[in-house]
Amino acid sequence: MGAQTDTRTRIQEVAIRLFTEQGYEATSLREIAEALGVTKAALYYHFKTKDDIVASLMDDRMEALDALIDWAKVQPRTEEARREIIRRYSADMTRGRHHEVMRFMERNQTAMRGHTKAEAMRDRITALLDVLCEPGDPLTIRLKRSMALFTLHAVWFVVPDEDVTDEERAEAALNVAMELIDASCG
Repeated sequence: MGAQTDTRTRIQEVAIRLFTEQGYEATSLREIAEALGVTKAALYYHFKTKDDIVASLMDDRMEALDALIDWAKVQPRTEEARREIIRRYSADMTRGRHHEVMRFMERNQTAMRGHTKAEAMRDRITALLDVLCEPGDPLTIRLKRSMALFTLHAVWFVVPDEDVTDEERAEAALNVAMELIDASCG
């Protein structure tokens, strides 16, 4: 990893933390630079605006979603394929900053409303739901499969218990998501 990539990653890490803790609107580029111990000019070298930082985080997330959707589209529409989609999505949520991006989006819904990258992310989730559900599935089946996917998001902000590790949180969410996927098949 080069120094520029490392700096870009550090900026993303600090920015997402501050955006989530303080709110996107309440966080300035100056605060991000100060938290990093760099000048604003050094920060501008990598990102000109807060929106550029958010866009980079969402682009990374969408790249992972696109890979999963592309894979899922060529799989047979079977119970095991749906279970594997959920397993892969869960693994993606715990890699990198993907679950942090979900937390950020949940805590900054007003600021992100209408944001083109946020809309594109929603489109990806809809595409993923399309491969989990069949045309003509009953509403109960579609709802259970949607909730299986949502469970993998919700665990990061619905259960704010700080005594739970990220690993325990991800495992619990995966277990519940699998129960919902399995329940939809009977």
